[in-house]
Amino acid sequence: MGKILIKDKDIVVPGDVLAEGMDYLPAGGAFREKDNIISSQLGLAIISGRLIRVIALNGRYVPKRGDNVIGRISTVAANNWFVDIGYADEAMLGLKEAVQEYVPRGAELTNYYKVGEYVLCKITNVTRSKLIDVSMKGPGLRKLGEGRMLQVVSAKVPRIIGKAGSMITMIKDLTDCRITIGQNGITWISGTDPDKEAVAVEAIRMIEANSHKTGLTEEVEKFLRSKLKGEKNVQKKKWWKRF
Repeated sequence: MGKILIKDKDIVVPGDVLAEGMDYLPAGGAFREKDNIISSQLGLAIISGRLIRVIALNGRYVPKRGDNVIGRISTVAANNWFVDIGYADEAMLGLKEAVQEYVPRGAELTNYYKVGEYVLCKITNVTRSKLIDVSMKGPGLRKLGEGRMLQVVSAKVPRIIGKAGSMITMIKDLTDCRITIGQNGITWISGTDPDKEAVAVEAIRMIEANSHKTGLTEEVEKFLRSKLKGEKNVQKKKWWKRF
């Protein structure tokens, strides 16, 4: 009979035994050693049915195939663009993955993407030598318009998004802002009211600093309503689910 040795959302360190027996399965941040599930990193233990995972509390972003990331166009070359995604090596965006239409030889590539512009793209390949390819082809992938750019710890992104997107949806709805978070932690915030944009930034920073706490969603909602008190469009409504 299996036995869980920690509670949901406990802080654990590398080497901590999280569960005994074969009734439970390790997910990200945890591994099996014989009959035990052990933490591989400092983080927040999450129990979801039979799965036990550990969300890291710190650490730099490491690119993975399939990640949606936000990056800044850093270089326009002859046949491609290079994108700064906040990693030691830049990603390459090739012509075929950048636009839908045919691009004739010798075309001015700055007509599509210019240096300094931000894009939401998907990592399609990471080689052993850390060459990174990205694509603009896929649902929601696009050039980002005017807005505030914010860098958060990439390990905190799941906490900021919340279960089924509940946390970030609450922030969007209460601040009337469009918010996109890349898995590399780069975040784009755009709203019609600069003051509400600033409140959204504060809320995200609050989650980042307190990601290990329980009851955080209620705390963030209380913070938002306090900051936005008197706004006509803020109505009392449950936007969140427990995470």
